[in-house]
Amino acid sequence: MRILPQGRLSYGIQLPIQSQSTIYAESWEVRAGPADLVEIARAADRLGFAYIAVCDHVAIPRRLAEAMGTVWYDPVATLAYLAAATERVRLLSHVAVAALRHPLLTAKQYATLDHLSGGRLILGVGAGHVREEFEALGVDFAARGALLDETIDALKAALGPEEFPEFGGERFAFSGLGQAPRPVQTPRPPIWVGGSSAAAVRRAAVRGDGWLPQGDPRDRLPGQLARLRELRERAARHDPGCAEPAEIGAIAEPLYVGAPGWEVGRRTLTGEPDRLAESLRAYAAMGVDQIQVRFRCRGRAELLDQMAAFATDVAPLLDD
Repeated sequence: MRILPQGRLSYGIQLPIQSQSTIYAESWEVRAGPADLVEIARAADRLGFAYIAVCDHVAIPRRLAEAMGTVWYDPVATLAYLAAATERVRLLSHVAVAALRHPLLTAKQYATLDHLSGGRLILGVGAGHVREEFEALGVDFAARGALLDETIDALKAALGPEEFPEFGGERFAFSGLGQAPRPVQTPRPPIWVGGSSAAAVRRAAVRGDGWLPQGDPRDRLPGQLARLRELRERAARHDPGCAEPAEIGAIAEPLYVGAPGWEVGRRTLTGEPDRLAESLRAYAAMGVDQIQVRFRCRGRAELLDQMAAFATDVAPLLDD
């Protein structure tokens, strides 16, 4: 189930403000709020970004709060809010920790989001990594991989065309229960699987419509992609749903278009548009379909300027 234009490198953005881990959040985000989110989402919509993305954490334990922060907007509420302020851009959960919730509950929330947005949902799912979240919600942390596998299978049924979907698994089973409104997208919204472990790559290959690696360095991506393709080709012999190649994503290095007049960090890609585009085209050469970009910035105005410069001057060169 492919939704991105073929033959070109698409680009999307993980929104600032909605998650404020010290690993990547800029200092100005602490003082920002809903109005800033709306302006950034509208800019992404206007400038041709393929998607805007929102993370998912229910609660952060004290042992991780210093690094991760406790600001994690709910993805469904946030994407629904931004759906009303945008028209075209896709709405991605990157990623929903789907094993924390019963698949019928997840299906109800995201089917409604797809309905309200006119069919713009991309459901990104991942296994999660914070043990205390699972324990607080009464979910077995050690079994989260198997839980996610079955949850994805159940979601494919629950988000499909049937008003009364049916599913029978080891942990979840439902039939004779109707859910409406149904998603706009048919046969269902795409499900992209996040994570870079061996289990996550396998899950994306045999169950996902796309793969969202979690920060793999460039030199590791080709091997990961080769493994994913091998697993998917093998799965396609028994599952027609795997016959179509998965849509592959990558998280690009931090970007700054032009010459920054401040310290942006040694990993940040900087320079003129042709230099940036040449560097990013390497992802397409590996077989990546979409890159997630993040811009170094000191405030909303600078971020909007960077987004506009990228869309206007860099993006047209990505497919040269």
